[in-house]
Amino acid sequence: MGDSTREKAADVLRGWALDEELKQRVMSSPPLAAIAQKIAAGYSAGETVRDAIEAAKRSMARGHLVSLEYAGESVRDAGVAEAETAVFLDLISALRQAGIAGTVSFDLSHIGSLVSPALALENARRMADALAPLRTSLMISAEGSDRTDLVLDLYEALREEKVEVGVTLQARLHRSEKDLKRLLKQPGTIRLVKGAFLEPEGMAYPRGSAELQENYLRLAGLIIDAGHPVSIATHDAALIAEILERHPNLSEAKDVEFEMLLGLGTSTLDRLHAEGFTTREYSIFGGEWWLYVLNRIAEDPERVFDAIIAAGR
Repeated sequence: MGDSTREKAADVLRGWALDEELKQRVMSSPPLAAIAQKIAAGYSAGETVRDAIEAAKRSMARGHLVSLEYAGESVRDAGVAEAETAVFLDLISALRQAGIAGTVSFDLSHIGSLVSPALALENARRMADALAPLRTSLMISAEGSDRTDLVLDLYEALREEKVEVGVTLQARLHRSEKDLKRLLKQPGTIRLVKGAFLEPEGMAYPRGSAELQENYLRLAGLIIDAGHPVSIATHDAALIAEILERHPNLSEAKDVEFEMLLGLGTSTLDRLHAEGFTTREYSIFGGEWWLYVLNRIAEDPERVFDAIIAAGR
């Protein structure tokens, strides 16, 4: 698959990821939903809280810290946001019962930010209070650039209340270096990702470009040099190698970790752990995996072939 074809395929997949009407059509058709769920199984921990806990235990057995997310986004009904928050609280209860000090990741739009910022803040507070006995934190996931200001504003509001929460920064967005100046004023962990969303032209560096690689390295360097807690969240082995070359003493930094998604970059994450780095494996669970899975496939469109094989089994 040539670079041009790869990028076109990636854009189509990212467009599908944001197409709520397409998602509804697929998931309301039993035959199509069954095929889609087979594909999703390669990228998620499963459907239930119990599945998520078991996936966390498997990651921990390999020496990694864990982050769990109940998949979902773009909730536009207060009652649904409350119900979804209840699932996060069930997850946190299960983590406490199992004694797993995992990070809990979430989209603010999953718990009500599109209904009311105040609702999202209240639900995030409830989650943080439940998580507090584990002495770990929440992690706000990235959303599209049209929601970045809302995400950062709510993150700052939570940090001003001393809520233990971190936030995700997308290296692909041109605005992110400016946003980083805001984030460095708060003590929460910054989870640095490339950025998976389909963005308007002119707002983001092209995927796979040298400009994106260099911006990721620049942002990572600024965070590391500031001594700020950071999660370097990428599966790009060449990018990781460059970060390690530029920061040769990184294994001694207590507030730096490498994070990868379940099923992706597994051997690299295991190697980094063996070399003495702090590592974390990130797993999602639940039925609302549409956006997440399509974005994962879009990162490498040739994964479509793996998906077709999985669907035929």
